[in-house]
Amino acid sequence: MPRTLRITTRNATFQQWQALLTNRAKRQRAGEFLVQGVRPISLAVQHGHQIRALLTAEGPGLSRWARELIETARAPRAVLSAELMRELGGKDEETPELLAAVGLPADDPARIPVRPDLLVVAFDRPTTPGNIGTLVRSADAFGADGVIVTGHAADPYDPRAVRASTGSLFALPVVRVPSHREVLDWAGALGVPVQVVGTDEGGPVDLAGHDLTGPTVLVVGNETHGLSAAWRAVCDQIVRIPMVGAASSLNAASAGTVALYEAARQRRG
Repeated sequence: MPRTLRITTRNATFQQWQALLTNRAKRQRAGEFLVQGVRPISLAVQHGHQIRALLTAEGPGLSRWARELIETARAPRAVLSAELMRELGGKDEETPELLAAVGLPADDPARIPVRPDLLVVAFDRPTTPGNIGTLVRSADAFGADGVIVTGHAADPYDPRAVRASTGSLFALPVVRVPSHREVLDWAGALGVPVQVVGTDEGGPVDLAGHDLTGPTVLVVGNETHGLSAAWRAVCDQIVRIPMVGAASSLNAASAGTVALYEAARQRRG
């Protein structure tokens, strides 16, 4: 069995885990991120992600869920004081039973499985971690094959993104690339025609009026500025979501969710 550490002070090991919650650069250097919550941790193990360490709180015996997960993951384990676990768990009034340090997966679009009805979401320069997590959750719910985050963007492995995904971050590939070019190069090498469909309030075609049943990259723009000029130039079609009322636009993750639902609706039909 993997060895067990006992940590009761804010030593260097604890400080490294603490930094994973707040410092993107340190997540990258360490090649790992910290995962909070029963469902996200369970899905990380279920889907074969690299579990580098499991952190538990000292005190009463562990639940059946925690014991079985520790047995399944067979990762190094650390037992921390309740106070230290509360700091890492992000809830002052609650001590988490279990936390996991998980290895960062490769930012390689080849991780995305290619099916005849491929559906991939490209999120262009998102600035809010919660929006990334929400869109990943929607992509998982509506049968997308992966999410690609492009450009200078918030981090999908920020704790706020991980929580908002409710574990879906581990159920489908999420990849970061520098720009639209890497997405087009990957799609162009698949050997099948892939349409690139952007979403924008000023698009010339209603979302429901465009065929989304074939291989598709669905592009969702930045929360403030929408699609970049580069993405607009390469889209085969830009679609709009019809709206009424006083709202001038939808939240980026909400717009992406609506578009994903429409793609799923058409594909069921």
